[in-house]
Amino acid sequence: MRWFIVSLLFLATVINYIDRQTLSVLAPLLRDQFHMTNTDYSRVVFAFLLAYMIMQSGSGRLMDKLGTRVGMALTVGWWSVAAMLHAAASSVLSFGIFRFLLGMGEAGNWPGGVKAVSEWFPTKERAFATGFFNSGSTLGAIIAPPLVTWIALRWGWQPAFLMTGVLGFLWVVLWILFYRSPQRHPWLSDRERSFILAGQPEHDADSAPRVRWIDLLRYRQMWGLVLARMNADPVWWFFVFWLPEYLKRERHFSMTMIGYFAWIPFLTADIGCLTGGAVSGWLIRRGCPVLKARKIVMSVSMTLMLAGIPAVFIESPTASIALISLATFAYSCWAPNILTLPADIFPKHIVASASGLSGTGAALGGMLFTLIIGKVVDHFSYVPVFVAAGVMPLIALSFILRMVTPLESAKLVRVQNN
Repeated sequence: MRWFIVSLLFLATVINYIDRQTLSVLAPLLRDQFHMTNTDYSRVVFAFLLAYMIMQSGSGRLMDKLGTRVGMALTVGWWSVAAMLHAAASSVLSFGIFRFLLGMGEAGNWPGGVKAVSEWFPTKERAFATGFFNSGSTLGAIIAPPLVTWIALRWGWQPAFLMTGVLGFLWVVLWILFYRSPQRHPWLSDRERSFILAGQPEHDADSAPRVRWIDLLRYRQMWGLVLARMNADPVWWFFVFWLPEYLKRERHFSMTMIGYFAWIPFLTADIGCLTGGAVSGWLIRRGCPVLKARKIVMSVSMTLMLAGIPAVFIESPTASIALISLATFAYSCWAPNILTLPADIFPKHIVASASGLSGTGAALGGMLFTLIIGKVVDHFSYVPVFVAAGVMPLIALSFILRMVTPLESAKLVRVQNN
């Protein structure tokens, strides 16, 4: 049953990225139609990331307060409405407003997903489970280019937003019907329920005192997660939001060619999500301490992301896509481990809040990097952007290695009592 639950999270993440990528795929077409500069486009993306930053912490708190079942249904329903509203956009401003609304809803997917995984999976399976549901992001990014391009070329760009946006409402029906906590789920066997609960840390107690999310900033571990994601996630946002634009403007791809090839780096990313979670889980099962196993995988992953730097210099478009694909594979090996760390470190009643707070750092970094990208590309080229995208993951890794250590339970009790 736990794998059925995580499959629902996987589907939500697929839909999340299809809705998110629809604008990215259509950007070359929409930029020409609405006369957007790189700076204009960066501001539209900025609007999404601004809302995403605000609601990462807000949605995490919402999940902890309302519970995973209601919280996830609300966020998916919200972003589905926002995605469909894009069909009514008629200017840069209106696109920015609808992107803001989309970011508000889509922010809740990861705090809710991590919280559900912390409820449904023992520690040794969490990274793989997180990697599995997070791989939906890359599958959504794989599906989006050919699907959105096909709809847009056949019926126009407005139906592309409408037809992809409606998918979320179908998911909400499934989620409401099938999701319950392990303690209350009528279809969960006693054997699996015992396996899940016995494999969770002792500090995962639902009766534990509540901690305000602002109190989490007292932990150096929390700051390590925030600063790491602030430096690593913007690189992923760059590939998600700017890859079709880069392929058209610098590599001279047509819309049809973008539909054929822009999904490849996200296929390798999909493989990376499963690989990163599986490897750290394999190390844990063989006796490696949890945090050490996560750090080993993340260290190798962040080093491999240097492959993205030569992608902008090499002449061959095929070789460039191959190097970008290696970088996205490496990032996605990192992703399930960094996303699982809040569940490894903090009690499950504040996991969503901790995850959301780290996501706030990710979105803040993404916002700033996105604005810089637009201005740098308008005034210089993509070269400085690709160089920065290769170096920033190593900075992120340094924060993990130095600041993310096991949580002292005594300190947690003091903060809760305060």
